[in-house]
Amino acid sequence: MTLLDPALLGAIVAVFVLAGVVKGVVGLGLPTISMALLALVMAPAQAAALLIVPSLITNLWQARPWATLGAVLRRIAGMQAGVYAGTLAGALWLGPPSGQWAGVCLGLALAAYAAWGLFGAPPQLPPDMPPRRAQLLGAAAGALTGLITAATGVFVIPAVPYLQALDLDKDQLIQAMGISFTVSTVALAAGLGLNGGYTAGAAGASLLMLLPALAGMALGQRLRHRLSARTFKLCFMVSLALLGAYQAARGLAVIGS
Repeated sequence: MTLLDPALLGAIVAVFVLAGVVKGVVGLGLPTISMALLALVMAPAQAAALLIVPSLITNLWQARPWATLGAVLRRIAGMQAGVYAGTLAGALWLGPPSGQWAGVCLGLALAAYAAWGLFGAPPQLPPDMPPRRAQLLGAAAGALTGLITAATGVFVIPAVPYLQALDLDKDQLIQAMGISFTVSTVALAAGLGLNGGYTAGAAGASLLMLLPALAGMALGQRLRHRLSARTFKLCFMVSLALLGAYQAARGLAVIGS
């Protein structure tokens, strides 16, 4: 991976600023938008390696306040175990995200996420479900999220719908997403490391992208108070759907040629 090309470097910085703005406004989307756009100009495994540090730091920040961390983590512990195990298993089974099929999988994941965001209703677990069963269901959702993470570098489906189903309040949901995304980022880094995709050079390049991501996130937090959340969500999800469809179609066209 090289960032010596000024045009490529400028494009990558712009992607992380945009991804940071999205995360600052809606609380998620940094890895999603980063992978979607970076995969247009580089291999998916390189894009995944670049997002590790920005994703980790911004999600650790989102996982606060520390006083309530333990209580929220206990609610979603099974899911986090599943996420970590699923991501490592997927990394060993599938290898690093590479080739046209990785682009197809990424495109389909983006389109599915956008469709859920536009048309899906937040799921709800039955109120009488035993806690042990809820933890097992969370572990299954986490394992599936991990497999998708290993294949595409995107870790929102089905993690976020499951977290919404827990009937957490707004602050708890934001914190739970921060925890889950942190675990997914660490697991993704470990998976890339197992496959030789997260080298010292990749880590250094990823560290450089932290500054534009934080700048974008700060801008997004300011915009949150001026922009209609509904309007922003609509534009964001439609853009992701179009980008995902393009990514999947492009990959399928290359595979079929």
